[in-house]
Amino acid sequence: MAKKENLKFQTEVNQLLQLMIHSLYSNKEIFLRELISNANDACDKLRFAAVADDSLNEGDKELRIEIEHDSDANTVTIRDNGIGMTRSEVIDNIGTIAKSGTKEFLSKLSGDEAKDSQMIGQFGVGFYSSFIVADKVTLITRKAGKKTAVKWESNGEGEFTIEETKKDKKGTEVILHLKEEEKDFANEFRLKSIIKKYADHIPVGIYMLETKEVESESDEKGDAKDDKNKEKATITEWVQVNRAKALWTLPKSEITEDDYKEFYKTVSNDWNDPLTWSHNQVEGKYEYTSLLYIPKKAPFDLWEPDAAHGLKLYVQRTFIMDDSKNLLPRYLRFVKGVIDSNDLPLNVSREILQSNKVIESIKRASTKKILTLLKRMSNSKAEQYQEFWSEFGNVMKEGIQEDFANKEELSKLLRFASTHNDDNKQTVTFEDYVSRMKSEQENIYYITADSYNTAKNSPHLEVFKKKGIEVLLLTDRIDEWLVNGLTEFDGKKMQSVAKGDLDKLDSEKDKKEVEKAQEDNKEVIEKMEKILGDKVEKIKVSTRLTDSAACIVLNEQDMALYMQQLMKQAGQEMPSSKPTLEINIDHAVFKKLSSEKDDDKFSDWTSLVFEQALLAEGGQLEDPSGFVKRMNKLML
Repeated sequence: MAKKENLKFQTEVNQLLQLMIHSLYSNKEIFLRELISNANDACDKLRFAAVADDSLNEGDKELRIEIEHDSDANTVTIRDNGIGMTRSEVIDNIGTIAKSGTKEFLSKLSGDEAKDSQMIGQFGVGFYSSFIVADKVTLITRKAGKKTAVKWESNGEGEFTIEETKKDKKGTEVILHLKEEEKDFANEFRLKSIIKKYADHIPVGIYMLETKEVESESDEKGDAKDDKNKEKATITEWVQVNRAKALWTLPKSEITEDDYKEFYKTVSNDWNDPLTWSHNQVEGKYEYTSLLYIPKKAPFDLWEPDAAHGLKLYVQRTFIMDDSKNLLPRYLRFVKGVIDSNDLPLNVSREILQSNKVIESIKRASTKKILTLLKRMSNSKAEQYQEFWSEFGNVMKEGIQEDFANKEELSKLLRFASTHNDDNKQTVTFEDYVSRMKSEQENIYYITADSYNTAKNSPHLEVFKKKGIEVLLLTDRIDEWLVNGLTEFDGKKMQSVAKGDLDKLDSEKDKKEVEKAQEDNKEVIEKMEKILGDKVEKIKVSTRLTDSAACIVLNEQDMALYMQQLMKQAGQEMPSSKPTLEINIDHAVFKKLSSEKDDDKFSDWTSLVFEQALLAEGGQLEDPSGFVKRMNKLML
């Protein structure tokens, strides 16, 4: 047997331990919630592994969690007969934290104990909550199918010991040596109440020892005694504390709102209440049950490409896998819940899921369920939908490019800021916009920018303000991709106010006046074009501008300037394109420029007009120092 080793915790784990011990003390009972959740996961993993290798059950197929307390020794023990761990798994899962879960957790702390304690499960650091109530934790575990067991022990002060030991049964046992001031947790009633609160609906039975008196049936001679003289005998037996009935299998009429909320917390590791949910039993060509939840808050790793997202998959109540990404499209990765199918084989693999007709059918139907749920919320609970949109609006926009079949439904769920409102809240729908369109207006106008203020103050909006035409203000980074995939709504073409021509806004009279102005200023414009060279495609008299001197107009297929800069900074090659510079011939700057006789000053004015227009669009100057020098020279 290997000797005992003393090892140090990873630095971030040590920080977390100190946080647990000294800070999160207002909701101490979370330790049991977390340890039960871990035990339930271990049982689920064994159930799945045993589908392929029944020997892992070791003759013990009834998966269970046992909780014992000893008020004399001041201990609480949580025991499961699940998958167990090897020595290396113990070190990996407890001595260190994978994927920076602890760092993320520490960075998200708000200082509010109640909120911080609710984040523990979400960040995968629940085991350490044991040290809120314990001054020493002992873990004994044996991996199913292995002979050697492992004992891990720590007082939470930076180090732990690990050694080989013996354990007859597979699974894991966690012994909490309670702090003196926490001995009330070694109490049967207290433990039962916590189990009922947090774990009543987990599908694994939770058992506690109960001691009770029973009447003896006979005396020592075997003679029956009268009731008055019957002796009392004390017996101790394991009694199931939770219902251990998979919630999704119950009729809706038997499930309370609190039941749904508590089950969400079990299945999601999010200890906030869900925003809403949908529970459905589907019968027909394929039979399955779905219980799908919309969270209230976005998970911390929503935008991490390698993060685990997806639903839990069951087949005939048997757990198959966590985070099955094939059951919903990627843009709905925030949805939590379970799918329980009657038509899939128990030995289904991730590879099979990628091309399975049953899975495709479930995916289509579940996507429809979620979109219908959100549509209903947006129609009848506008404030609740805005709460949802503020958390998940950006990820929903991904669906326009990903989910062609549901593009129309998705487009009705989108929300935008708009010139109709004087704030940056994204509350305007396409239906709202279309209902306010001018009678002669054919297009839905929008502008993309890197911030609300940049969009709101863009020179491109000037003619629209003058004509009283509403413009959608798209300021999320994903919006440039959104409009590439969404070219129209309800037969109305989407048109950027910063790209291409705005012929639809110009009357024949306007067009003739512009043609005349272009010809009248031909000499000045050609001189400007020569100075700017290949920086611009051309220079033309603008019908967009009323207050600004100039603006940059891109080709319809070009990406917005601020997005081009972001892509370049990310190392992406961008195709070269030359914008059009539109000028306001009635502006004082143009009049000053056109009357300038000094060639150097004319060149400086021309460059300055172009650079100012570039900056207004979120572009980046090639020579900022030169811009400043020209500005200073012309100001003096």
